[in-house]
Amino acid sequence: MLNSVYLMMRACLFFFLVGLFVSMNASANLLFEVLDDGPVGLEWRIVNDNVMGGRSRGDFEISEESLSFFGATNTNGGGFSSIRSFLDEPVPSESKKMKLLIKGDGRSYTVILRERRSRASFWATFESKNGLWQEVIIPLDSFWPNWRGRRLDYRPIEPAKIREVGLMIYDGDDGPFAFDVKKIEII
Repeated sequence: MLNSVYLMMRACLFFFLVGLFVSMNASANLLFEVLDDGPVGLEWRIVNDNVMGGRSRGDFEISEESLSFFGATNTNGGGFSSIRSFLDEPVPSESKKMKLLIKGDGRSYTVILRERRSRASFWATFESKNGLWQEVIIPLDSFWPNWRGRRLDYRPIEPAKIREVGLMIYDGDDGPFAFDVKKIEII
């Protein structure tokens, strides 16, 4: 009798630890999500082309439903607007993809990943669908190295070194943009 209780307690402890491990690893890949009681994750900041004399405007708001990134691009002097955030936790080295739940306006957007102590960043673009929520999955090996808008001949991204994430509009068009984000994960 005592032996079976002991075995049952060990089994319960084992499954508890497995569940804890799985839930910790699942949440380690979640970078940002807007929940009913507010956002979880990243603290965003704006970086517009005015850092180089441009005239684009961009801003963001976080509501109970999403993070809204909006403004207007002006290609006379830059043509980009972005939101960026540093990561609190390193990305697991075995990560293969970035997954976003977004609603766009039909324009092209760029995801920016930056490694710690690197002047280069890694970019990947995607097309948004006008007014529709969509799940966007981007393989990490499809991000290309970039420096100041120029493609570099450089090594591939190393997921464990990623320390900053950003979303940018830099599609070569002038005019208003509006983009909503519900969730960002690296899987």
